[in-house]
Amino acid sequence: MTVTGKRRKGRELAMQMLFQSEMGRQTPDEVRKSFWKARDEVEPETRGFAEDLFRVATSRDEEIDATIEKHSANWKLTRMSAVDRNVLRMAVAELTGFPGTPAPIVINEALEIARRYSSPESINFLNGVLDAIARNELEKRAAGKTSS
Repeated sequence: MTVTGKRRKGRELAMQMLFQSEMGRQTPDEVRKSFWKARDEVEPETRGFAEDLFRVATSRDEEIDATIEKHSANWKLTRMSAVDRNVLRMAVAELTGFPGTPAPIVINEALEIARRYSSPESINFLNGVLDAIARNELEKRAAGKTSS
């Protein structure tokens, strides 16, 4: 599996962990304990990346959810499908927690995962929300660099 393939698989696994946490009303530790039992074939690099994304998403959950709602054009998180919510959470965790990954890659990867797990109608919505969040993140970083 290529590095790109490993990273996509890691993103997909992180989204699944977030979905399991939400749907099963499980703590991050409970998810970690049960999630990996049936996935012992996952390469350590892929698992590490998934764990890192999941950790960022769960440790910054309130901030991430507020960011999503702010940029989702009057859509409350509760109105979104569970898959879409967790694709967004995974992607925003990467946009904010891994600034070295270019935003277009994060967005494209999230959309590819959504194409696999969500409805075709969700793609444009997810793209719009993630694009708005990515632009906002770039503006915040630029402002931080010029004020120092």
